[in-house]
Amino acid sequence: MRYLHTMIRVRDLSAALRFFCDGLGLREVRRRDHEQGRFTLVFLGTETGTDSPQIELTHNWDQTEPYSGGRNFGHVAYEVDDVYAACQRMIDLGYVISRPPRDGRMAFVRSPDLISVELLQRGEARVPTEPWTSMANVGEW
Repeated sequence: MRYLHTMIRVRDLSAALRFFCDGLGLREVRRRDHEQGRFTLVFLGTETGTDSPQIELTHNWDQTEPYSGGRNFGHVAYEVDDVYAACQRMIDLGYVISRPPRDGRMAFVRSPDLISVELLQRGEARVPTEPWTSMANVGEW
């Protein structure tokens, strides 16, 4: 058995792609439009054309209301080379860090569809540094 993907329902596909691709650095691996079913599937990964696990963004064309927490997901996690740089990139794109990396190891940020994304420092934790060490939690993650 092997892990294939995690599916997340999104209301605004462009906003979700900006978050996951521009913010997190994922790449679109493949996309399928299902006109009869009125939905689009976009698969994102860390590398194109590989066998690595992916995020499947499901965009139901007629969905206008936000999804409830149970309808989309809890959280996904990515290991990053520099948790501080990853968080700064997200802030620069206008996203709020819900749980800052005060410990130099772990942070959480939420997508436009309120999916929590955990960012984990690869290897040893970074040395705790400002402004992260004194930054407060914001909302839920």
